[in-house]
Amino acid sequence: MMRDRLKGTALWCAALLALAALGSAVTAGASGTAPTVKVFFGQGEQLVAVSRPGATVQDALTALVAGPTSAEQKQAFRSYVPPATRVRSVTQNGPVATVDLGVGFLQGPAVDTTLARLDQVVSTVTAIPGVTSVRLLINGGTPLGLFPGVDATIPLTRAALATPNVPATAPVVQPGGQASAGTLALQQQLAGLGYLLQSGADGVDGPATRTALVAFQKWQGLPRTGLADTRTRAALATAERPAPIKQGPAGRRLEVLVDRQVVLAIEDNQVVRALDVSTGKPSTPTPIGSFKVYAKFARWWSVPFREWLLWAAPFNGGVATHQYPDVPPFAASHGCVRVTPPNAHWLFDFLSVGTPVNVIASSG
Repeated sequence: MMRDRLKGTALWCAALLALAALGSAVTAGASGTAPTVKVFFGQGEQLVAVSRPGATVQDALTALVAGPTSAEQKQAFRSYVPPATRVRSVTQNGPVATVDLGVGFLQGPAVDTTLARLDQVVSTVTAIPGVTSVRLLINGGTPLGLFPGVDATIPLTRAALATPNVPATAPVVQPGGQASAGTLALQQQLAGLGYLLQSGADGVDGPATRTALVAFQKWQGLPRTGLADTRTRAALATAERPAPIKQGPAGRRLEVLVDRQVVLAIEDNQVVRALDVSTGKPSTPTPIGSFKVYAKFARWWSVPFREWLLWAAPFNGGVATHQYPDVPPFAASHGCVRVTPPNAHWLFDFLSVGTPVNVIASSG
C-alpha cells in the first residue's frame, strides 16, 4: 500500500507539470488560428510541454529535433535528442505510431540521456490526438539493450515510462563511531555558524559533519575537501555566520548561490543554515532568477531519468531542491539543486509552498 501511495504521488507530480499541455495536443481556435502540436523538453528532472506550429506526428518530431528556442533555454529547457537525428519515416496503425529514426538519434553522450531521449519522443508523439503508443525503430531495426529497464520491442506509452520501476531509495544508516572531544569542539563551531544542526554536535564524526565542512569551505573559498585541515581550522577560528546576499522581506526564503554551490536558508533576513549543494552542470544549468516553491513531495519521480528524488520542493517547472545520494563539491545536476542526505529532510521541512527561491549566479 505504501508503494502505491508513493507511486501515486510521483504520477500526480508529473500530471501537475503536463496537465495543461495534454488537455489538447493539437488545437485550432474557432477564429481560425493555426494548429499547434506539443513538444516535450527536459527541465530539471521532468519533461515539460511547449507549443509549436503543426498538426502531425511528423511536424511534432521535426520541432523536437530542432530543440528549444534561446528563450526557452534561458529557462533551463533542454533537449536530449541529438540535432543530428533524422526522422526516416512515420506510420500509424490505429492508435500505434511507428517512428523510424536515423542512427543520429544515438549520437552524443548517451550514458545518462538515452532514457530521456526515448521519453521525449514517446511523450511528443502520444500528445497527438489518436496516438496512444509508439513503436520506435532505429534505422529500420528494433533497438535492443539501449534503454535500461525498458522493453523497446513493444509499443511504448507515456504512462509506462512515467511509472516508477524501482523501489524508493531506502535511508542509508551510517555506522556510529566513537565520540571525541576534538570532533565535538569542531561540530560546535560549525553549528554556531549555521553549517550544522545543534543536534549534530555529538562528538561523532560522520556525513553530517563532513557536508557541513564542505559548505564552510565553499563559503570561505577554501579547497572543498570535507576535512578539518589546518587552513579550515584557522578559518573557523575567525569566521562569522554567513549573511544573505540580498535583503528581502520578513519570513523564510532561499538563496541558491551557483558560484559557491551553497544554499542559504534565510528567515527574517538572518541565515539559519548554510548547506552544501550541487546545482546544474554547464550543459544543464540551474536557471537564474526569482521563483517560488509550488509543491512539496516526500517522494518525487524523475520522469526522463527514472529515479526517485526524495524530499523534493520544485520551484521552477521540473527544477527542484531534492535529496540525492551523489552531491559532489561542484555543479553536476540536470538543473535541480541536489542536497545531501543529512540536510535534505531539514530543508524540506524549512520550505513551504510559496517560499521564495532566489537563484543567484554570482554572490560577489
